[in-house]
Amino acid sequence: MRFSKSDSGNAFFELLTKQANHLVRGAEILAQIHGANPERREALRDQLHEIEHHCDEVTHAVSSKLNSTFVTPFDRDDISFIANRLDDCMDYMDEAGDLIVLYRVDDLPRGLVEQLNVIQRCCDLTAEAMPKLKSLGGLKDYWVEINRLENQGDQAYRRTLSELFDSGRDPLEVIKLKDIVEALEKAIDSFESLANGVETIAIKES
Repeated sequence: MRFSKSDSGNAFFELLTKQANHLVRGAEILAQIHGANPERREALRDQLHEIEHHCDEVTHAVSSKLNSTFVTPFDRDDISFIANRLDDCMDYMDEAGDLIVLYRVDDLPRGLVEQLNVIQRCCDLTAEAMPKLKSLGGLKDYWVEINRLENQGDQAYRRTLSELFDSGRDPLEVIKLKDIVEALEKAIDSFESLANGVETIAIKES
């Protein structure tokens, strides 16, 4: 089914764009949690939870609109896929921020900075890409760059784990930090899954 320019179709694009914009804000807060003093982190984590909640609300709004709309701008499963992958990205970002606070780890490995930079860039690119779903124009650079960033994130993930295991840190601390690093890796993987799905949709709808 070709993309529709109906008001109903526009509402889906607006919701997905709104969801992606929540990710941008979430990435900003997550970076602040990383750089904040321990006593500031809890308040920032609460802000991140609130953003995650807003993202959930948009996901539910997309699902509700799918159930009440007879003609959708493209395949219902594809719309649902995009909304759910955006939600996954936010969930893993929220998980990482929560773990930093709950585990009370002060000496975070330097590799986390690179992972956070990748996530922030993925969020920015995704927010720029969502409005383009309406016409499917100019999206190739988006999914190509997301895949490049995911490869960069993979390298940072493996390097950070290697440094953790060789650091001589307390084993319990290593386990805690490994959980945080893995949550960030899952977030990056979710951005790649989303981008690959957008590529598939673009090819199918062309």
